[in-house]
Amino acid sequence: MAHEMPDTTTHADPSKDSPADMTDDAVGYYTPGEPIVDTKAPEGPIANRWQDRKFEARLVNPSNRRKLSVIIVGTGLAGASAAATLGEAGYNVKSFCYQDSPRRAHSIAAQGGINAAKNYKEDGDSVHRLFYDTVKGGDYRSRESNVYRLAEVSTNIIDQCVAQGVPFAREYGGLLDNRSFGGVQVSRTFYARGQTGQQLLIGAYQALERQVAAGTVETFTRHEMLELIVVGEGEGRRARGIIARDMVTGAVETHLADVVVLASGGYGNVFYLSTNAMGCNVTAVWRAHRKGAYMANPCYTQIHPTCIPVSGAHQSKLTLMSESLRNDGRIWVPKNEADCDKDPREIPEEDRDYYLERIYPSFGNLVPRDIASRAAKNVCDEGRGVGPKVEGVRRGVYLDFAAAIERLGRDGIEEKYDNLLDMYERITGENPYEVPMRIYPAVHYVMGGAWVDYDLMSTIPGLFVTGEANFSDHGANRLGASALMQGLADGYFVLPHTIRDYLADGPFEKIDESHPAVVEARATVEQRINHFLNVKGTRSVDSYHRELGNIMWEYCGMERTEDGLKKAIDLIRTLKDDFWRNVKVLGTNESLNQSLERAGRVADFIELGELMCIDALNRRESCGGHFRAESQTEDNEALRHDDLFAYVAAWEFAGDGEPPILHKEELTYTAIEMKQRSYK
Repeated sequence: MAHEMPDTTTHADPSKDSPADMTDDAVGYYTPGEPIVDTKAPEGPIANRWQDRKFEARLVNPSNRRKLSVIIVGTGLAGASAAATLGEAGYNVKSFCYQDSPRRAHSIAAQGGINAAKNYKEDGDSVHRLFYDTVKGGDYRSRESNVYRLAEVSTNIIDQCVAQGVPFAREYGGLLDNRSFGGVQVSRTFYARGQTGQQLLIGAYQALERQVAAGTVETFTRHEMLELIVVGEGEGRRARGIIARDMVTGAVETHLADVVVLASGGYGNVFYLSTNAMGCNVTAVWRAHRKGAYMANPCYTQIHPTCIPVSGAHQSKLTLMSESLRNDGRIWVPKNEADCDKDPREIPEEDRDYYLERIYPSFGNLVPRDIASRAAKNVCDEGRGVGPKVEGVRRGVYLDFAAAIERLGRDGIEEKYDNLLDMYERITGENPYEVPMRIYPAVHYVMGGAWVDYDLMSTIPGLFVTGEANFSDHGANRLGASALMQGLADGYFVLPHTIRDYLADGPFEKIDESHPAVVEARATVEQRINHFLNVKGTRSVDSYHRELGNIMWEYCGMERTEDGLKKAIDLIRTLKDDFWRNVKVLGTNESLNQSLERAGRVADFIELGELMCIDALNRRESCGGHFRAESQTEDNEALRHDDLFAYVAAWEFAGDGEPPILHKEELTYTAIEMKQRSYK
């Protein structure tokens, strides 16, 4: 139930630096809406809330489960684990992915590890400390109840994965090993070398395939969701299925169910250049958004500090280097600009600036990702970047393992990181055991996504959203190794408990392909496909995507300003108009047509990009990964304004050409105090 927080709730004091006459930069770009509340959020002591919610959620008996059907879009950690768990519970599950196998979901690319509050190192970790670190790391812009649940559930995930045979690294005595990640001072990250995502996904995939063999799960590979089917009006509306395109044959298919789950990942590819797989997109969530699912905090983008730098305009993707490298690698740049083109091995120690260790002595190289990324940008902007010049600027800093090799020996570093360092050498042609690695920040993860309540249900009843596809538990910045934690927590341990409360009202009214809502959804998809094939324009889809990415990186990337965001919105609107009139899509629909696939995805990215800029324009503060140049401290750190912006921004689609509607969900804290972040 929605409720007023007790008097013990603590709020941060209004920032003394908040201008009293702070005008709304986004006036005219959006329409104010009614506040939104999470009606499923439980009351009582924070440590009891998840247990209470699980008990209050209604049950579905085994015989009734066999009568209920679930569609799950996405087969990454969140989607595969949910499908496996719901299938084992006895529901009829349809699982969709656009890859040729569920095993190719982008979760496979995660490298460094997964967090869990096991305290195996006896270094002071606990559920409450993981909760605190996550809220602080997210710059106090996440929900308190959700984050505590995530920390609480994390301890179960490791046991589940070990039982599945996930080969986590172990110490000499056979116990599971841990390492540290950015933003924390304890070792709580479980890992499988630099392949943690791959190994966890194989575990979830095996559980999924077990249910496929048992007949409870049916998989649809090479299928892309292109529309959500919503039946009914007002309070009676429900998500009841999807329209999907068989990407091999072009066939447009209708799939109906009692409930729909989106686990389709993040939208970092709106920037064109990112660490995401080339196929990652926002279409599933964006089609739901246009049908009434609110998008929350879309401007919250995570820039990962340890990626291989851009080498030229020819690139279409960037490569991640695991944050775990910051455990042993030291980050530095030359103190003098004149040394930037020298061989780094020739630069003496006294002429090196280990800037993270200098600015943030308590955390050093383990500061959170947003802080490490901005610090790297700052030293490069000063002219002290390293590596070859790209468009006249050196965009790189050194990640140096020399001291670690001296301390642990080359064998010790190989044991921890060999596949990562080998990948770096294959891409760059440089041996990181002999020459310091060069890294630079790149778009990696998004904290925004579909708004969901405590039960993970969106503003469309019957539409649940999990993993990176929802606006998540991470606030304005995600700590390293928490993405895998959230995806598996949602799929294995949260959604199976909360979805049953909704399905207890089922089975719902049977509908078929003749239902008006189904006919309308299918017609929308077919009209869209026909439009792309018949425009016969002069510009390729990729050229539009690259231009959109350049706009987003320049004006809505690592640093945002009022003027830049307004310029970006104008540029995106002009780009959108030209796209629909002048895009060139080759081929037909009746076959494998990647140009057609990309056209639909880029169309949605363009609309999303505009909303991201409007959201960033409205949020006139700096917090986590969202850095407004107008809102910073004297030493260039992010400056929040809790009196004005301690809320989740939930955006409602108001129709084509209409300004979006902003609904605010107030953030309150009962178990933690909001204060200015410090890692010094």
